[in-house]
Amino acid sequence: MAGIRSAGSLVAAVLSVGLLTGCGNTSKAPENLENFTADQIYKRGEYELENSRKPKDAVKYFSEVERLYPYSEWAKRALIMQAYSYHRAREYEDARGAAQRFIDTYPGDEDAAYAKYLLALSYYDQIDEIGRDQGLTFQALQALREVIEQYPNTEYARSAVLKFDLAFDHLAAKEMEIGRYYLKRGHYTAAINRFRVVVEEYQTTTHTPEALMRLVEAYLALGLNDQAQTAGAILGHNFRSSPFYEDAYQLLSSHGLKAEARGDSWLTKVYRQVIQGKWL
Repeated sequence: MAGIRSAGSLVAAVLSVGLLTGCGNTSKAPENLENFTADQIYKRGEYELENSRKPKDAVKYFSEVERLYPYSEWAKRALIMQAYSYHRAREYEDARGAAQRFIDTYPGDEDAAYAKYLLALSYYDQIDEIGRDQGLTFQALQALREVIEQYPNTEYARSAVLKFDLAFDHLAAKEMEIGRYYLKRGHYTAAINRFRVVVEEYQTTTHTPEALMRLVEAYLALGLNDQAQTAGAILGHNFRSSPFYEDAYQLLSSHGLKAEARGDSWLTKVYRQVIQGKWL
């Protein structure tokens, strides 16, 4: 009997090795996976993920683990790996689907934070050049915010904060691009509306100094000196070392004006907030 058990173990070992290494050049999952254990199939998925040029190939194995061994610990691990594999393959919608399924099925699991982060990342990684539609950026911000608020003490929250700031900056960049377009063509009121959005809604981004300088430029072109001076005052108060302040200062000086708060416009209200320390 000992010899039989030994032979059986040897066959299992050979089959396991064949499963892990014998199909390295094929994109099709081997048949009869029912004959293998959950961990063997799972490890095959890991092998495909690390060695195949097509990360999506690994999904076939992780899906089989979930199908053949439902409600097991391996099935749970396989589901999160499906989400990761789809993301690696840039199949972002499928990645979101798998990640959301994990969150719905295992809401209290320690990997739920990672699943939520993967879901947010699937939006974030689709943010492309600033000329594209910004809908994905808003969705990325919402998903990243949920990671930060629901899992504040995790490494994923820390990473989400950084990505949130970059996505927020991305939205400001879009407003600046459109504002510059209008300004260059002499559509000053339209340009001002865009730069105002940056100053009021995206004031913590890197684009605020330029937005204020462009407001100085646009208001001077319209002959609205009070607003131009106030924009220059805000710029000087918060970004005196910025080259945009130097540009604004020279623009104002060329018109015989100073950077100081004047009048009673929306910029004056912003200036009062700055002085009171409520802005920034």
